[in-house]
Amino acid sequence: MAQGAPAPFAPTLQAMSASPTALREPVASASWRPAPPSLLDDLQAFATAIVVVSLGLSLLSGAGLLTGGTPGLAFLLRYATGWPLGVALFVVNLPFYLLAWREMGGRFTLRTLLAVGALSAGVEAVARLIQLQHVQPMYAAIAGGTLIGIGLLVLFRHRASLGGINVLALALQRRFGVRAGAVQMAIDAAIVVAAFAVVDPARVAYSVVGSLCVNAVLLFNHRPGRSPRR
Repeated sequence: MAQGAPAPFAPTLQAMSASPTALREPVASASWRPAPPSLLDDLQAFATAIVVVSLGLSLLSGAGLLTGGTPGLAFLLRYATGWPLGVALFVVNLPFYLLAWREMGGRFTLRTLLAVGALSAGVEAVARLIQLQHVQPMYAAIAGGTLIGIGLLVLFRHRASLGGINVLALALQRRFGVRAGAVQMAIDAAIVVAAFAVVDPARVAYSVVGSLCVNAVLLFNHRPGRSPRR
């Protein structure tokens, strides 16, 4: 019971202090750990994340914006080369799988590989299924960034990510206790600076808003000690 509990709970505390059995029960509860996610849990989480992130990326793409993290690198590659966004997203992740294997384990790496592959296909599917004629940039930045952040959070809860920068952020959080959102925000700043080479300044400004929305979701909802154990 937290310090400063309301007065009506005081008799309960006194009764517990007089009962050895009552004292043992909270200790057992405190040591309880939830069961790891089942395969079905992981599959529904991946499907949810892919749909949500794909929609978020499509909103940004429709407004000519970009974001941070690995999708941001994919946007830069797309704007610089003209590659499809799904292809660019898969390619920029390739160098990071070794880091994922070393820092997060083979199971995490496999999940990440599957998630990235599915997202690459999902982004291309959304581009063909939804034709956005006009998207107001500020709305695209806020809604798209929030959707991407929610999708990443779902993946993090199931020990997966979209690879790349997310793997680096999770590795630093595991080793040094640095919040994943804070790491991602710092790296995103560098990506946004690089965006001036391929996107006009106004759209870079809107993209910053989108990146802040992504990281706000992670910063306030994904903290050290809340990640599932391996």
